[in-house]
Amino acid sequence: MTELRKRMIECLQLRGLSERTQEAYLRAVRQLSEHYHKSPALITEDELRQYFLYLKNVKHHSRPTMTIAICGIKFFFERTLEKHWTTFNLVRPAPEKKLPVILSLAEVRQILGRVRLPRYRVCLSTIYSCGLRLQEGTNLRVADIDSARMMIHVRHGKGAKDRYVPLPERTLQLLRQYWQQHRNPVLLFPALGRDHIDLAQATEPMSRCSVQDAFPRRPQREW
Repeated sequence: MTELRKRMIECLQLRGLSERTQEAYLRAVRQLSEHYHKSPALITEDELRQYFLYLKNVKHHSRPTMTIAICGIKFFFERTLEKHWTTFNLVRPAPEKKLPVILSLAEVRQILGRVRLPRYRVCLSTIYSCGLRLQEGTNLRVADIDSARMMIHVRHGKGAKDRYVPLPERTLQLLRQYWQQHRNPVLLFPALGRDHIDLAQATEPMSRCSVQDAFPRRPQREW
């Protein structure tokens, strides 16, 4: 690891950004460095302007991808190198004009019905019915389920914030039935692990990747 990359990681950690955000910002700077085949510290402001134009006009990055590139590179130059260039006052991701794809209830049931393993089907059903993010769902604990108030306590969500979400009766019953199968005292969705240990003894939640792999594989898209 170079000293420059190490310094950026330290800045990211001091800022309190999540691990996923840190990875995305580091990847954005690495891609900039690879584009010009040199250290990002040697890139000029004009080269940076041309790179953002390249992402916009040639690569046609989506708004979320462009936002990550801008935020990550801006963080590196302003926080790590302490260069406050006017380019960052100009560049903005293009506004999204697409309407979101909204599935019907029948379509959602059909998709979930194709998930072969019950542990992934229950996890995904909980995520969908409660409006959770993927990691929020996999990290759920037994103590997070408040059946008296029919609420779920979501811990360390986006922005490291806690919140409560409504818990549908049907989802509660699904969670109870699944928990009866493994009876882990802490985790709702314990990881099976390489050694296929008893789920009741597992100490780690199932990974995001394992849940994503429950669906048919799709092409996926790191200075």
